[in-house]
Amino acid sequence: MDKRIIRKIKRYAIICATAVVLISSAFAIGTFYPNHWVVKKVSAKVENGMIKQWKSYGLFAPSIEYSNDVEFILAVGKCIGYHNLMLSHEQRVHRDIIVAMAVLETGYGESRFAKEGNNLFGIRTWDENVPQLKPRDLPKAKFGVKKYKTKCDSVLDMIEIINRHHAYEGFRIVRAEQLESGIIDLDKQIDELHKWSTNPDYTKLVKSKAKDVEEILLEHYGNGK
Repeated sequence: MDKRIIRKIKRYAIICATAVVLISSAFAIGTFYPNHWVVKKVSAKVENGMIKQWKSYGLFAPSIEYSNDVEFILAVGKCIGYHNLMLSHEQRVHRDIIVAMAVLETGYGESRFAKEGNNLFGIRTWDENVPQLKPRDLPKAKFGVKKYKTKCDSVLDMIEIINRHHAYEGFRIVRAEQLESGIIDLDKQIDELHKWSTNPDYTKLVKSKAKDVEEILLEHYGNGK
């Protein structure tokens, strides 16, 4: 392994050890009156430092390659794992939700938009300057389905849309409340993604598929997010 990478990994290990010490110190400060704000602030500072460190490694997003349904799920899961290294917990969308949506939108990566446009979520654009594919039944539509350089790029764009678009403010509120309480309920998070599709049963389908996806991902990766 490249010596520079080894040095960086050792530096990362030191950062992790420092994180433990800092967080423990934060708890110690509030022995009699625990100050959760202090703990949260210290944790966020450490996490931001770790994200900067990961970005400095010059790593590349994994390519989403597959030849069957399970391989598609695992490949998208690896892509999400990569992006999560670069995102704070407050910005992450749960892995099971993302994979479930990709499965439903593309039929396990077999749709035309997935194959020709690397778009795993049916993300649209109304900007004619953005590379895009027109629906075959609507060749003159004002919108198009965005084309991406890689499928993993479409995963990042999906996460960014959910993190910034006003339509998903409810999702962001529920996610923040659950992170604060430490009780994660994916079904409630998924309920707030109903505007992603015009299908009235969309969130029910995502919930069902997320449970199927969870079993496969847990078998291979453990309890990651």
